[in-house]
Amino acid sequence: MRRRDFVSGLAGMPLAAQVPFERVLNAGAEPRNWLTYSGNLLGHRYSPLAQITVENAARLRPVWVYQFPDTSNQVSPLVVDGVMYLTAPQAMMAVDARTGRNLWRWSRPAPKDLQTIGFGRTNRGAAILGDTLYAGTLDGYLVAVDAKSGVERWAVEVADYKVGHCITVAPLAVRDKIVVGISGGEAGVRGFVDAYDARTGKRAWRFWTVPGPGEKGHDTWLNEAWKTGGATTWVTGSYDADLDLVYWGVGNPGPDWNGDVRPGDNLFSCSFIALEAATGKLRWHFQFTPHDTHDWDATHVPVLVDATIRGRARKLVINANRNGFYYVLDRVTGEFLHGNAFAKQTWASGLDDKGRPMALPNTEPTEQGTLVWPSLQGATNWFSPTYSPRTGWLYVPVREMGAIYYKREAVYKPGTFFAGGGEMAQAGDKAWGAVRALEVATGKTMWDFRLHSPTWAGLMSTAGGLVFGGSNESNFFALEARTGKPVWDYQTGGRVTGNPVSFEVDGRQHVAVASDRVLLVFSLA
Repeated sequence: MRRRDFVSGLAGMPLAAQVPFERVLNAGAEPRNWLTYSGNLLGHRYSPLAQITVENAARLRPVWVYQFPDTSNQVSPLVVDGVMYLTAPQAMMAVDARTGRNLWRWSRPAPKDLQTIGFGRTNRGAAILGDTLYAGTLDGYLVAVDAKSGVERWAVEVADYKVGHCITVAPLAVRDKIVVGISGGEAGVRGFVDAYDARTGKRAWRFWTVPGPGEKGHDTWLNEAWKTGGATTWVTGSYDADLDLVYWGVGNPGPDWNGDVRPGDNLFSCSFIALEAATGKLRWHFQFTPHDTHDWDATHVPVLVDATIRGRARKLVINANRNGFYYVLDRVTGEFLHGNAFAKQTWASGLDDKGRPMALPNTEPTEQGTLVWPSLQGATNWFSPTYSPRTGWLYVPVREMGAIYYKREAVYKPGTFFAGGGEMAQAGDKAWGAVRALEVATGKTMWDFRLHSPTWAGLMSTAGGLVFGGSNESNFFALEARTGKPVWDYQTGGRVTGNPVSFEVDGRQHVAVASDRVLLVFSLA
């Protein structure tokens, strides 16, 4: 049930990928490559390449384009020694990073009864370890293929697609394991994070993000609500090798908008979790939105930085959250250190000393509808922020949009939409987007670059002093990292929906981004 297509004329192509974990761990020492989803395991999406600068970015031109076989794509490419690895729903591809010429393609037919409930058909990328490429499929499989040839090595069923499970997340290679999350929260599945032996595909551990009887946090669910609790894990996490901890963001509880059937905080929904890489044991958690009824997932890439806060050097994890607040946590203990609103929000008066939101009255969904900021798509969403060690700032793609939230009856039926309501988002002049630079320790806005509409694209910063981003108006652009001043833009012809990456081939720095059904690659003219 899988297909591997070879492309003729591969003689001399650099298809001898060998990426031991030490290379992934020290990805910053190989700026010519992009070895993991966020560029490094810390979630920075920062390129140390500096050939493209504020002074010469205006000379950027497209050098090749790759056409995806399916619908619009959100892939974040990997680049290893001159070869780019891409994914699409049910497919993995290797292409020549110099020209975009296809080298091999693996695909898996989608079952005829496959549904994606609450999200579009997409895939956000792959992981590489040793000489093997790993990606998930919409029908719930984690697949390993030979990175040189595309030959399938193993495929393991992670979860049953027939009840709503799908894999859209890019896996994370951590030592000898491949860590992967799951989509499908709007189908009333029970979320988890899994780790698999990279060589055999045997499951090493599973952490349930909705705890069952006898597990920590189970008492935050009433009766049988935990069985359909959602809390899925559909965005890639981060890893601290010194602490040997995997950090992962967790989605909203189910049903989304009707919380009556699930009284309590509903752990570990809308949380960051820190898991021991060897065992999957929970070290700590922090919940951003207890008992969420607005679909404010915490499915963000946890950004790991070291900085001084309150006069003390600390290991931090920072997050601009979908709920409109920016958070600084101690990544050793999970202690809340700082928080403030970074976008318009009308649902809480602030955060208390423990980081718990102080919810305002009359902000819950109702049958008549309640207007609240942000919308269910959040003040930001799954797309990546970026942290630049050059400036010490976090750059966030922001959505300034409110919505009217409605509550309806929620009846669970396997394999169907389990939401308990809906929303009507504001549009037109009342909704807009931005790229926002935030000071790490304080969350203070350092600059703001306004976009015509709420964005759906991630960001990347570079040692050349730039921040790359995209817009719904088909615009891919570069901003000066210190000021937010625009220095270059290009009309791609389709909505920019991916996270940018950068790599070097033949001594030239390139920048790539997915836009609608194509991947565009740019370099200096």
